[in-house]
Amino acid sequence: MSRARNNPYARPDHFTRAAKQAGFPARSVFKLEEIDRRTRLLRAGMRVLDLGAAPGSWAMYAAQKIGPSGRLLAVDLEPLAVALPEQAAFFIGDALSLTNEDLARFAPYDVVLSDMAPRTTGNRVTDQARSFELFMRALAVAATLGAPRGAFVGKIFMSDDLPTARAEVRRLYETERLLRPEGTRAVSTEIFVVGAGKRA
Repeated sequence: MSRARNNPYARPDHFTRAAKQAGFPARSVFKLEEIDRRTRLLRAGMRVLDLGAAPGSWAMYAAQKIGPSGRLLAVDLEPLAVALPEQAAFFIGDALSLTNEDLARFAPYDVVLSDMAPRTTGNRVTDQARSFELFMRALAVAATLGAPRGAFVGKIFMSDDLPTARAEVRRLYETERLLRPEGTRAVSTEIFVVGAGKRA
């Protein structure tokens, strides 16, 4: 049996094909589009930080929504597969080792996005722990660099750490909710925690 048949992530599906047709490098754009539609997340003129930006679908979508008057900083370990418009900047870096000063170019941010995920090892417990670490780092960045009344969207693998992650979002934001967008693959354990109304 081929590797593609064994690996559901290797097979292009409806969302993958639709993303390519729309000019986005990955199907993940539809996850952010749904989150945005359901939470009214992004508007013209906003300042946005995109952690774990590669291959670039979230950055492209956010840049379009904030328009020329907005500002977006995208960060990832890998280069982007697309060019971003003038209101957006990108640099290569590890969110776990970058300082807040490195990430503060357009701060304070109205929205902090994190689609970060660990390079999976196949060990469920290890992968969940690394996902939690990345989520909490993104949330710490949002706590420091996010604007009052701002928002946060972070991806995390479902695990026993999820209640801790959600509690920290509730501490920092007035509202917290879980979203699992339709574009999420059935085999995936990822979920998104959304915080809105950052407390002063």
